[in-house]
Amino acid sequence: MAPAESIAVTVVGRGEPIVLIPGLFGSAFAFRKIAPRLAEAGFEAVIVEPLGIGASARPRSADYSLTAQAARVAAVLDTLGLRNAVVVAHSIGGSIAFRLAFHRPDLVAGIVSIEGGPAEEATTSGFRFAMHFAKLLRFGGSGLLRAEVNREMKRASGDSSWVTDSVVTGYTADAARDFGATLNAFQGMAESHEPPEPLSAELHRIRCPVVLLLGTAPHSSGVPSSEVALLQDSLPALAVDSIAGVGHFVFEEKPDTVVDLVSRLRRSVPSVAHADADGGQR
Repeated sequence: MAPAESIAVTVVGRGEPIVLIPGLFGSAFAFRKIAPRLAEAGFEAVIVEPLGIGASARPRSADYSLTAQAARVAAVLDTLGLRNAVVVAHSIGGSIAFRLAFHRPDLVAGIVSIEGGPAEEATTSGFRFAMHFAKLLRFGGSGLLRAEVNREMKRASGDSSWVTDSVVTGYTADAARDFGATLNAFQGMAESHEPPEPLSAELHRIRCPVVLLLGTAPHSSGVPSSEVALLQDSLPALAVDSIAGVGHFVFEEKPDTVVDLVSRLRRSVPSVAHADADGGQR
């Protein structure tokens, strides 16, 4: 990465690669139910936390555009020698995955976008949610932040029993570690600029299979119907799957369902051995 742009990566298991990208208010913690199950199923789960998210660095002056974030994910996969990965992304992470797929089709064998549409920029409703809580953290402290996150996560869920104090602490731990840096990173995202060519004009170039996974329970931060229609019109290999009774955090409410879907997709697409840095295979 560029100076000060360190990216946090967590690897669990060994086998065919599955790359997980969290949303703006997520982290590796968000996939704590998914990654071990994927490893048990014989896959290598690689969690990549984009710049400004989770345990990754939060430099103020970096390029936080979604296009730049996709390039960083590509650099991580190149460093690890991964090709033909199935990419599982949540919320705004889905837009990063779409950009990765058309810029570097060699890296992406398939996509599972969980509640994530083809956003043209980071400043979606989910971003406004994250920015709101970053400001709460700065002016109200971590206690107020956790209380607000608890309420919002419950509102975004079908069955909110998964939202406990310890879970909320896990989701907010990285942001709370340095609230000034967190707010600076979100401000950098708000000021970022995407390339002139919109994502909508590039979607037809994505040839790999894509699954858009949606929760049917009324909830905030869902994918607008206009974005679902755009994906249906643009992607040559799209399946839209809905899971009844769950909300925005599908992988929290129904982790086994998500793992089964990802496993089926992973086994249905071509696989390529991992390439070591010296060109060998492992």
